[in-house]
Amino acid sequence: MEAAIDRFIRYLAVERGLSENYQLHVRRSLEALATWLKENRSIEDPRSVELAHLTDYLSHRRLKDRLATSSARVHLIAIKIFFRYLAASDWIPSDPAEAIDPPRPESYLPDTLNEPTVRKLLESIDDTLPLSRRDRAMLELLYASGLRVSELTGARLENLSLEKGLIRVTGKGAKTRIVPVGTAAQEALATYLEQERPTLVSSRSGSEIFLSQHGKKLTTTRLWQIVKERAKYAGIDTNIYPHLLRHSFATHLLGNGADLRVIQELLGHADIATTQIYTHVDAKHLRDVHRRFHPRG
Repeated sequence: MEAAIDRFIRYLAVERGLSENYQLHVRRSLEALATWLKENRSIEDPRSVELAHLTDYLSHRRLKDRLATSSARVHLIAIKIFFRYLAASDWIPSDPAEAIDPPRPESYLPDTLNEPTVRKLLESIDDTLPLSRRDRAMLELLYASGLRVSELTGARLENLSLEKGLIRVTGKGAKTRIVPVGTAAQEALATYLEQERPTLVSSRSGSEIFLSQHGKKLTTTRLWQIVKERAKYAGIDTNIYPHLLRHSFATHLLGNGADLRVIQELLGHADIATTQIYTHVDAKHLRDVHRRFHPRG
């Protein structure tokens, strides 16, 4: 099993170009399966794995470890693509996981901020304080372009064009896309790049747009902290985190008439089904407005 897992992870990295984070999640799922098979069924060769072994393992994880449906689905998908790969590579005679259907994903609606709250958050940042220009530029860009946390911390100077109002970012699966940068974000970025970033540059600095106070690339953890600190300073009680601005970006675009396919492209979603969740958010908003303002709502 160990050799098969190593070979499969190399395939994901080299031939599929999937992210290190995704490779790590898949490896953990497969190593957990391998450990269970060895300890509970004395199986160490993937050619000995049968459908019953996999269903027993998945039942064990759901019942004993109380995995949520979403977590169980992630584990099962890793197992299915692993054995599908082994069968296609003639490592095993047949795919024992082929007959297992993934659990239906849980339905949920992402949290979002309304437009006045976003405005309050952004405009509460005092541009005269240290690092305020950087933080304003980061939050403006998160909301203006709907970037993921890793995309923002990894954004580089050579991929930003303020003149054209565009930025190139690298997202999941090492896929790149070009995203518009709104006027407010352009102005905040120009101010930061001209007045504050030069004071942060050190011998350890790279070409990342956003630097820490020590001149190094910002970590995703630090970005989370900054967003929460800025929300607290603005007097916003809502649990605000970077991805919430991405959700708000998509929801506000949809609510103002943007096409769902355009939003999919801007967010970098591979599947339109991932983007469609925002139609449910918008429908909820419409119901809330109707209930609030209609005399018979």
